[in-house]
Amino acid sequence: MILVALTALLYAIVGLLLWIAARRKDGTARKAISFTLRDFLHLLPRLIVGVVGAGFLARLLPQEAVLATLGPDSGLRGILTASIAGALTPGGPVVGFALGSAALKSGAGLGQIVAYVTAWSLFALNRTLVWELPFMPAWFVKLRILVALPIPVIVAGLVIAAG
Repeated sequence: MILVALTALLYAIVGLLLWIAARRKDGTARKAISFTLRDFLHLLPRLIVGVVGAGFLARLLPQEAVLATLGPDSGLRGILTASIAGALTPGGPVVGFALGSAALKSGAGLGQIVAYVTAWSLFALNRTLVWELPFMPAWFVKLRILVALPIPVIVAGLVIAAG
């Protein structure tokens, strides 16, 4: 029910913004729709490949190994394993979410997958090496990582506790 409410809220916000843009009568609404369609057509093939790929991956992952490593009963070890895997996963959302979805379909615990996705979004090693370290001081990157380090475990614990 919350998902439906949040989706409706997002649609209402977009509708309000489109209405405001249309009232400006300077072509802003037309440009916004054009950019939206261009981005949608750019992302659609990636989404299709990601969703189909996640389905194939879910069928190919050995369920026994997923249950043993990332299953609901894997506890802190499973959460830490998922966090490390998330940090080491290269690529964008199509890769990260597809792998998380495939593991979830193969029997991984919800807390473990939340830890995986959280670590993937916070600590992506490729992003840290390619973007953060070249553009920011090393002390800042280290501080950011140290401050964020417990977050995947905390979030996974909250998800498991909410149960």
